[in-house]
Amino acid sequence: MNTTQSTVHYEVLDPCLLGRPVHRLPVFAAQLREDLAQAMRLNVHRRYWGTFQVDDVAFSRLDGSEARQRWLGFATPAGQIAFALERKILLSVLNFRYGRAARPAAASSSTAVADPAVDEQAVRVTATEERLAVVLGQQLAGTLAARIESNLPAGSRDAGDEEGIKPGTATQPGKGSWIVTVSLSDGDLQGKAWFALDKQVMGNVLHGLLPERDTSKKSNKNPGPLAARLQVGLNGRLVSKETTLGALFDLRVGDVIPISLHRADVMLEDSRLFTAAVTEHKGKLCLTSFEDIE
Repeated sequence: MNTTQSTVHYEVLDPCLLGRPVHRLPVFAAQLREDLAQAMRLNVHRRYWGTFQVDDVAFSRLDGSEARQRWLGFATPAGQIAFALERKILLSVLNFRYGRAARPAAASSSTAVADPAVDEQAVRVTATEERLAVVLGQQLAGTLAARIESNLPAGSRDAGDEEGIKPGTATQPGKGSWIVTVSLSDGDLQGKAWFALDKQVMGNVLHGLLPERDTSKKSNKNPGPLAARLQVGLNGRLVSKETTLGALFDLRVGDVIPISLHRADVMLEDSRLFTAAVTEHKGKLCLTSFEDIE
C-alpha cells in the first residue's frame, strides 16, 4: 500500500496582531500610494524627486532580498520606522537635485552621480549621498506617519508630520518583519523603497483600519449595567379628591378645599410603582419611606 505524505506550512502572526484586520492592509496601501504621490508633487519635494512616480505600494514580510539593503532608522511618536532605498534611485535623485549629468565613476567629483547604465558598485559613496538618503527617508517616513495618524481615532493621535520624524539609530530589521514596499519609476528607471515597521507602528496601522463599530465598542468597554445607565422620569401624585361638578363650579378665589395628606403615589407614566410618605424639608415637600406596590 502506498502512502502519501503532505506538509502544511503555517505562518505564525505576532500575538499582538491576532484579531486585527490584516486583510484590510491593501486599503491602507492604496491610501499611502495616493499620499506619497501627492507629497512628491509638492514644490518642496519636487526639487528632489523630479518626475518620479509611485507605481505601487504593498505590504509583505521581510525576506532575504530586502534585508541586504542599507537601512536608516527614524524615530516617530508612535514607534520606530526603518527606511531603505535602492541606490540607483538615490543616485538618480542626487543627479537631479544637483543638476549634474551622469558621468563614469572614474571622473573625479566630490559628489557621486550615476545613470541606470553605470555600475553602482563603481561609484563611491559620498557624504552628500548619505545626507540625501536621510532627507528622502525623512520625507517619505513623515508621509507614512501622517497617514497612520489620520486613520486613528482622535484620542489616539500623535504628531505625524515630517517635523515629528527624527533620524534615529540604524537597525537592521529582522527577517519576517512587516515591510511596506514602494515601487518607483522615472521613465525607464525603476526601483523600490522600503519601510520596516516595528510592532507598535504596525499595531497603529491595523488599529486605524478597524471599522467604526469596533472602535466604538472598545471605547465603551465596561460602561456599567443597563439599570445604572437607563434614565426614567417619575411623577409623584400628592393628593386626590373627589367632588361634584356643581361644587367645582361654585368654587371662588380664597375658598379652601379640606384635604388630608397620607401616602403619595409614585407613578411611571400611568403605572403606580411605589407609595411614599410626604414630608417637608427646608420649605420643600419631599417624598420618603418608599414602599413597593403589592
